[in-house]
Amino acid sequence: METIKFVDIGEGITEGHIEKWLVKNGDAVKEDQAVAQVETDKAVVSIPAPSSGNIKIIAKEGADVKVGDVMAYIGTAEELADSDANGNGAVGKDKSTAKALQQPKASVPKNDVVQKGRILAPPSVRHLAEELGVDIKSVKGSGPGGRITEADVRSYAKPSGSTAAQTQPKQEQNQTGNTERVPLSQTRKAIAKNMEMSWQMPRASHMDLINANALFSIVQREKGRMLKQLNVKLSYLPFIIKAAVEALKENPRFNASYDRDAQEVIIKKYYNIGIAAEAPDGLKVVVIRDCDKKSIMQIASEINELHRKVLDKTISISEMKDTSFTITNVGSLGGGFLAIPMINYPDVAILGVTMVRDMPVVENGKVVAGKVLPFTVTFDHRVVDGAEAVKFGNSIKSYLEDPEFLDML
Repeated sequence: METIKFVDIGEGITEGHIEKWLVKNGDAVKEDQAVAQVETDKAVVSIPAPSSGNIKIIAKEGADVKVGDVMAYIGTAEELADSDANGNGAVGKDKSTAKALQQPKASVPKNDVVQKGRILAPPSVRHLAEELGVDIKSVKGSGPGGRITEADVRSYAKPSGSTAAQTQPKQEQNQTGNTERVPLSQTRKAIAKNMEMSWQMPRASHMDLINANALFSIVQREKGRMLKQLNVKLSYLPFIIKAAVEALKENPRFNASYDRDAQEVIIKKYYNIGIAAEAPDGLKVVVIRDCDKKSIMQIASEINELHRKVLDKTISISEMKDTSFTITNVGSLGGGFLAIPMINYPDVAILGVTMVRDMPVVENGKVVAGKVLPFTVTFDHRVVDGAEAVKFGNSIKSYLEDPEFLDML
């Protein structure tokens, strides 16, 4: 028999949640056929069958699995029946599963980390170690190839006497009423982790207002035509993206990330704009790549398609990685006035925009009703200063107040 394991799909993903089996126990499946959907902290991924045969499902829907865990077996009906006779059970508990997990892996030799002087740990784990006062060089990694995980760091930092506290009776928490404990989904775990990373940045914000009369006019004029002829919903967002790209070209330190260990700013020569998107299972950031090379129409079309994928949970990991700058738009929700968004780690800055609204504006020395777009630039103060943020914001303003020019770029 062959095993179907939850494999390492990259991006630092170490666990997943079996959302749905696409086949039933005993079904005949073909090689490379998708047999299960697993929710990770990035996206829902399909697990393929490694070969053709009948399937024996081991891990049930709703179960959490870690990289290397056996989810199912593929074999002939006779082999599966024989495995039943040998008492195969749940993941990690049956002899076949244990044996499969003990098979030699094509991984980094045990002493590789020491020999090469490398510490296999992502930035988030390094920062956690620093926060807990742990010398990461002393931590033994339990992940693939000796990679150090957050659990390794927390376990190393745990005081020797902490188990005594864990054995103390739990205090009654529901004396004033019933309570319910709701486990975090994989997506919410990722959001929590990223928010913690973002909160560690020494950040500041610059706020301003944009005269959006011209922007409002062009969107109102063109949205009907684009929907009818191209089946594309036009909003303010494609113009905001193009304005941000042009402003980033003039202020390149905002199109960057910060390497804390090397104390270097990594300025990116590409313009992959992340868009914060509300999803059924939590906030996601989808990425529109190479926005400097795309028209307003192309960007609008991609926004529509990515939004559809987020809603029906078919968005892929590759469509949510490698941002250079991020924009969060709460205007479609009718949200507040001037918000202070959280930076999408490891980006250096984020642009937040709210709803275009009627407000008093001064034109030719007179106060008149006009369309106004509030915005906020939140930035990592280690990399850029307030004066640079003002210049960046002024650049965005200048382009959005002349959207006809953007449409020609």
